[in-house]
Amino acid sequence: MSTQTVVVPLTPATPDSWARRYLTMENRFIPPIFITMILLVGHFSFGILESWKKTLLAIGCSIVCELSLGRTMTGKWPHLASAYISGISVGILLRSPAFWPYALCAAIAITSKYVVRLKNRHIWNPSNFGICIMLFFAAESVTALSIQWGNSLWAMLVIWSLGSVIIWRLKRFHICAVYVTSFLAFALIRSWIVGDPLLSEIAPVTGPEYQLFIFFMITDPKTTVRSVRGQCLVAFLVAAVEMGLRLNQSIYAPLYALFIVGPIAVLTELWLNSRRDSRTHPTSPVLTSIPSGL
Repeated sequence: MSTQTVVVPLTPATPDSWARRYLTMENRFIPPIFITMILLVGHFSFGILESWKKTLLAIGCSIVCELSLGRTMTGKWPHLASAYISGISVGILLRSPAFWPYALCAAIAITSKYVVRLKNRHIWNPSNFGICIMLFFAAESVTALSIQWGNSLWAMLVIWSLGSVIIWRLKRFHICAVYVTSFLAFALIRSWIVGDPLLSEIAPVTGPEYQLFIFFMITDPKTTVRSVRGQCLVAFLVAAVEMGLRLNQSIYAPLYALFIVGPIAVLTELWLNSRRDSRTHPTSPVLTSIPSGL
């Protein structure tokens, strides 16, 4: 019996556009470039940095920790984009007259990715985790950035416009949109409850710390739930918890809100996935936590 060979014509690959090639989740250089732009615009316009040396120290410690832990625990050299973003976030958001908090915070942030894990996922955003731990346990030595872009809107408009385009291309714009919309709605409620002017309740979202928070922390692919609907729900809950914290005079409300809601959302998703897998494959062994590339 002879067999007939079917030749399938090869379809020429469609050339990708420049946007598709450079603004994708696979291009891990885009977020570092964007956060560097926020740093440069924020510092040269409004002096948001405590000092260049402290920011560089945070970046250096993040990269060293990432290299050493990644190589030791996974046997591979990790990509450094995530470490760079964590380091620069620590360098911008943390404020202290001393140098050691920047090094320690960066080390805590990166270490959390490798230690605080469940089923091959780290459950806290690294820089959010590191900064909150420092605020909890070293409050006498550190504080967090809490200034706005002054009276000029141009810097904020540039950051928001470019950031929105990038986040949209990365297919995570819906997270930012839900959070900002929720923040504005809750600002209206807070204004009604406490009697403060609406603009004073909206003003915090114009600060550089919120640019980092909105574009990098709440959209972090590694520490957000998988479904779009779940991501929107989590963004709304972060804004809701933040409102409660603000009503209790917490000046670090967004950081603490994500610190509380983020891991709960990830753990809930892991639990739901485990239940679904047990129903689909009742005899399948339980997955074990094996660190892999981050």
